[in-house]
Amino acid sequence: RAQTATKIRVVGNLPYNISTPILFHLLPFATHVEDQHFMLQKEVVDRMVAPPATADYGRLSVMLQWRYAMEDVLFVPPEAFDPPPRVDSAVVRMLPRPDLAPLDVEVLSELVQVAFSQRRKLVRHTLGRWLEARAFAGSFDLQRRAEEVPVAEYVDLARHLVS
Repeated sequence: RAQTATKIRVVGNLPYNISTPILFHLLPFATHVEDQHFMLQKEVVDRMVAPPATADYGRLSVMLQWRYAMEDVLFVPPEAFDPPPRVDSAVVRMLPRPDLAPLDVEVLSELVQVAFSQRRKLVRHTLGRWLEARAFAGSFDLQRRAEEVPVAEYVDLARHLVS
């Protein structure tokens, strides 16, 4: 269907043990998607929609929030299943953001992965050398933890590194 102008709607109950890799795998196909609705483990949904400066904010948050507007739409308790799982579930709605400015997704992904590689340290310890190796001459506040940097700043930095 990717060859037609028709966008697809994706709905699924993703296997909880591999949901994060599936979500990352779907990122490149967002331009062909009208919307996505997934039932996931509640803690994964919490990480997806987490705002900066919270414990749940991480690589998954940044990469998905850059590409999608997301909403935690429904809590699903274990009692809704037979047999009940040992975890809470939630349904998330994901709408691809229209008209994103061009971005080298590989650079953003590597940047975010490096930034969160030691999430409790200041980014000067993780990103400092990484940015030096790329001859970065711009300004970026390295006196923060990775979880304190908003999505827009990661995106701006990735764009600056490519230009």
